[in-house]
Amino acid sequence: MFEFFYSEKSSQFYFNLKAQNGQIILSSEMYQNKQGAENGVASVKRNAEDMSKYERKTASNGKFYFNLKASNGQIIGKSQMYSSEAGMENGINSVKNNAPMAGVIDLS
Repeated sequence: MFEFFYSEKSSQFYFNLKAQNGQIILSSEMYQNKQGAENGVASVKRNAEDMSKYERKTASNGKFYFNLKASNGQIIGKSQMYSSEAGMENGINSVKNNAPMAGVIDLS
């Protein structure tokens, strides 16, 4: 499920993708307007099944995370931090399996 939010602090919109267990598996960048965030969700849905769009990373603290990139190379979502590579791969598979058909809840 995608959830839209509005940040009073930054006056911008963003979204999270949640797994069926309610855990956030992908968070977007900030968008100037709601249309931008809606376009971001559409881009996640389009790109989620393409494994070449996932950029696997290791943070300075040794934890693992991934970015999902659009066709133009721009990051459209970042994962949470994982303690293992296997956990990160499970997160990628969760985005791949959940995003394309996920509904949207507007909490903005």
